[in-house]
Amino acid sequence: MEMKIALLAGDGIGPEVTDQAVKVCNAIGEKYNHQIIWEKGLIGAVAMDATGNPYPDETHKTCLCADAILFGAIGDPKYDNNPSAKIRPEQGLLKMRQSLGLFANIRPTFTFPSLLHHSPLKKERIEGTNLVFLRELTGGIYFGEKGRKDGGNSAFDICSYNKEEVKRLAKKGFELAMNRKKKLCCVDKANVLETSRLWRETVQEMEKDFPKVEVSYEFVDAVAMRLVQWPNSYDVLITENLFGDILTDEASVISGSMGLMPSASIGEKNALFEPIHGSYPEVAGLNIANPLATILSAAMMFEYSFGLNSEGETIRNAVNESLKQRIITKDLVNENERFSTTSEVGDWISKNL
Repeated sequence: MEMKIALLAGDGIGPEVTDQAVKVCNAIGEKYNHQIIWEKGLIGAVAMDATGNPYPDETHKTCLCADAILFGAIGDPKYDNNPSAKIRPEQGLLKMRQSLGLFANIRPTFTFPSLLHHSPLKKERIEGTNLVFLRELTGGIYFGEKGRKDGGNSAFDICSYNKEEVKRLAKKGFELAMNRKKKLCCVDKANVLETSRLWRETVQEMEKDFPKVEVSYEFVDAVAMRLVQWPNSYDVLITENLFGDILTDEASVISGSMGLMPSASIGEKNALFEPIHGSYPEVAGLNIANPLATILSAAMMFEYSFGLNSEGETIRNAVNESLKQRIITKDLVNENERFSTTSEVGDWISKNL
């Protein structure tokens, strides 16, 4: 199969971790006789430095023409530390999601048997955890009207949703649940927020179309608590943009490191795959960042965008073997244990597929 993939390395550790995913993808291409064409594009701070735009038109065209998008990370301290900056790297990510119609963020959370001791939670609470969040990605408070008034002394951010935005996200959730344990949890704050009441009403109306799926409704604060108490009681969870942003970061620590979890952002025509971590500028260029989340995002890409389940499973098996063999980066080592560099991990997995 021939596949054209847009490669957006981005900022900070983005180029380092995407380099390792490219190695692994190319090795998969050789193993399964696929031809992979990589098309590079700028996004984030590097795009601002080069063009003044965090998501240039040229990058957008590259993404539109690609079969899938592999993305690294966005963010740079020189913009983070300036609260009055009118343009920020993160605006490029929001613009890309909206321009490409990437309305559903798929964030799995699972554990690795060999790394259970790295989690801040007790082994007996997290063992067997395998859940997926679907976060609505192009609506809500991040995209609503915002501004200042009263001479800048008051600020507002408006959260709004329409029924169609909720339905298309919930439909993805129901479909995903049907292929898993047939359990779906709608996360909201319907006792307080009108947008949450719309979410709950809409999902309730859809239950009849998926009679085999067991649906529950929980308030976001309760889910935040139960994620650290009984995470393995959940299967598929759907929620709006802001709640999903917070809860998925909370869930990510269950595995023991944010450097382990992949994600996908999908729309009707386009799909983007990225690690859940940020640009981590403090270690950029030191060759110590964990590339596994990006490599596992590539595994998701083969499955979701190309229907190549064997290729995705092959990558996951190689990652699991690397963890068993303790070919691990600094964030996962025990005291006085030797760690591998970012590139050494990528090389080992590529060679042992």
